[in-house]
Amino acid sequence: MNSSIYAVLLLIASNAFMTFAWYGHLRMTEFAWFRALPIIGVILFSWGIAFFEYCCQVPANRIGYQGNGGPFSLIQLKIIQEAVSLGVFVVITVLLFRTETFRLNHILSFLLILCAVYLAFKK
Repeated sequence: MNSSIYAVLLLIASNAFMTFAWYGHLRMTEFAWFRALPIIGVILFSWGIAFFEYCCQVPANRIGYQGNGGPFSLIQLKIIQEAVSLGVFVVITVLLFRTETFRLNHILSFLLILCAVYLAFKK
């Protein structure tokens, strides 16, 4: 596999950890032990998950960045990260938060993000 695929796969993994760190604690309230945690405990729990986000995000950026021999400019890396972030968020939301529904405006907004990715790569 080439560096662009590695970078994108690491960004996907990073964003899975990030999304769970940011929003997973909302679902964890179903567990009595977690519900009993003070806010500082919830923050530390999320930071523990975010550690793994950084373990994927930093290598993704180093591998993917043109300045390090990768295929992407800094702007392209950020646009990819944002698109991946939304895609991962949608998947995790559908799987973990079944009360959330995606409407046409949500789908259209995601398509506009994909247009932004296209434009960022256009010469």
